[in-house]
Amino acid sequence: MPDYEKMYFQLAAKVADAVEILIKAQQEGENDYIEDEALVISISDREPKTEGDN
Repeated sequence: MPDYEKMYFQLAAKVADAVEILIKAQQEGENDYIEDEALVISISDREPKTEGDN
């Protein structure tokens, strides 16, 4: 008969490892985002001018 307790703890350990990897990847991505220069995009309600506009 399989040792279900052992299998459960092995699975729980692997899940914990996966969560740690995901957390580390998220933190690295957030740090990379913070360190990069911020791109500022200006948004206005005005429509672009055409040739006939003054």
